[in-house]
Amino acid sequence: MAHWSHMTHRKLTQEDRDRIEALLGHGHTEADATHVLGVHPSTVSREVRRLGRTRATYRATDAERDARNKRRCSTYQGMKVENMPAVKRLIINELKHKRSPDEIAGRMALERGHTVIGTDAIYHRLYSPWGQQYCRYLCSRRYRRRTQRRKSKRELTPNRIPLNERPRAGIHGQGDLFVSPQKAHTTASVAVVCEEESQYLVGTKVPNRKPVVVARAMRRMTDKVRLDTLTLDNGIENKHHESVGVSTFFCDSHSPWQKPLVECNIGLIRRWFLSKGTDLRTVSEEELQGYLTTLNHKYRKSLGYRSAYEAARARGIIKKIPSALALTRPRGVAIGVRI
Repeated sequence: MAHWSHMTHRKLTQEDRDRIEALLGHGHTEADATHVLGVHPSTVSREVRRLGRTRATYRATDAERDARNKRRCSTYQGMKVENMPAVKRLIINELKHKRSPDEIAGRMALERGHTVIGTDAIYHRLYSPWGQQYCRYLCSRRYRRRTQRRKSKRELTPNRIPLNERPRAGIHGQGDLFVSPQKAHTTASVAVVCEEESQYLVGTKVPNRKPVVVARAMRRMTDKVRLDTLTLDNGIENKHHESVGVSTFFCDSHSPWQKPLVECNIGLIRRWFLSKGTDLRTVSEEELQGYLTTLNHKYRKSLGYRSAYEAARARGIIKKIPSALALTRPRGVAIGVRI
């Protein structure tokens, strides 16, 4: 018996298709054609079934013509979007409103009740010669992901309660800071809190990372969203966690993956608005609230292509709407949502 797992893949030629037609026409089976051609059984089976859907018998000339047409179209990168002008215009418009290809595809499927176009097809269009001009609207603005740098060692916080002692029930949040670059010679930072189930974000600027200042900022943020617990890392800036107003729990040392939602959302803020080289002293509180509003109104695949704002309102966890929300609400980002 042939060991099909060790066979290399190859495409059928016109000669191969002629031999298949001859063998099947003289009463041989698909297995016989497989052994004669020396290909995987699935290759012959798919070839015959593909033509059998529209024709009663297998014809080599028709099969070669169909294969040639399919191969020619497959080399046309981004052809699916290009053949749907209305969808192409919608994709360009949504990209300009800071939608990712996954959001665009998922939201169209949600609103229309069926899949219109896939995420990969949108990326193929963007990476084609016809779509490269729109790649600047992607959050990364690049083709390859940048490798993450190793984080510096963190000092353990006194009186910390480990994360494994956190109760399962309740409304849980995750908090963290991101800072200005070292070359800016400033301690200006941004504190962010993310509610786990709805992924709703609240944040504020902090002038420095002193424990008293950070605890005060965390307390202001927990006044805006209803939380039972708050998960933090082991930075010494969280020394006064007991004054935040909610039960606080801490990740293990060097384990940022234990609070993934706030880490990922800070990554989105960095990609879309405030890159790692940004001096946070130049960012106003109003601008920051506008950025958070944009992210809270992005459609999330993990939320069934609802926005974090929609999910948070449904859960009833928002205690106070930020005053900057009405002023900075991006156009066209909350279709069907009333604020």
